[in-house]
Amino acid sequence: MEISPAPLVAALILAAAYVAGGWLTAHGADEEIWARRRWISASAGVSVAYVFVDVLPELAAQNRAVVAAAGGERALFAEQRIYVLALLSFVVLYGIQYFVLASREQRRHGEATGAVDPTYLLHLAGYAAYSGLIGYLLTERSERGAGALAVYTVAMALHFLIVDHSLLAEHGARYAGTGRALMAASVVAGWLIGAATHMSSLTFARLFAILAGGVVITSLRAELPNQRQGRFWYFVLGAVIFAGILLFT
Repeated sequence: MEISPAPLVAALILAAAYVAGGWLTAHGADEEIWARRRWISASAGVSVAYVFVDVLPELAAQNRAVVAAAGGERALFAEQRIYVLALLSFVVLYGIQYFVLASREQRRHGEATGAVDPTYLLHLAGYAAYSGLIGYLLTERSERGAGALAVYTVAMALHFLIVDHSLLAEHGARYAGTGRALMAASVVAGWLIGAATHMSSLTFARLFAILAGGVVITSLRAELPNQRQGRFWYFVLGAVIFAGILLFT
């Protein structure tokens, strides 16, 4: 297996985004930085700009591979298949978050017992798979050039910082230990699988559809400003700057 240094470096940067969350917490910077919602809002703007300017247009482009594999436009629901995959990813991650919130309400009312929380394991497994998929797609991004890889890495690193903060806020010390390490390892593991296997255009199209649905729901649920806690102009600034970067790269 020939290892390209560029996606390896990108995988380490993405894994470091999770590690950085632990460093901020350990140095007391987590409360100081993340309580200032402007940073979350700016990262949300970057992520949403990535979805609308890069992910959704590419999803439409990747649809051609799915339509061709289905036997052409005359095949049943050929044009809709890739969007159904994106919808499925959206629904699955939304469902995971729904069960996590329901479990939190049960704990609040004293209805949950036992040392092992299955919803925590489900939450962690879902986002570990999601992080692994993002790592897996690094090799394909690198084949498109340094600019495409750099944009993808920056957008996903900021994305992971918010995911890390959300998981920490939801699960506390349980996540801060082995949970965070698992998330970082899943990114590298996903890249290793991607580097060791051949990815056809059809496989990439399907996986990219799953990624698209995941990015959309994660952006809406974990990144968009909530009620009056958001900082609208920082959100706009992040969106405008990163949209400009995407348009010129």
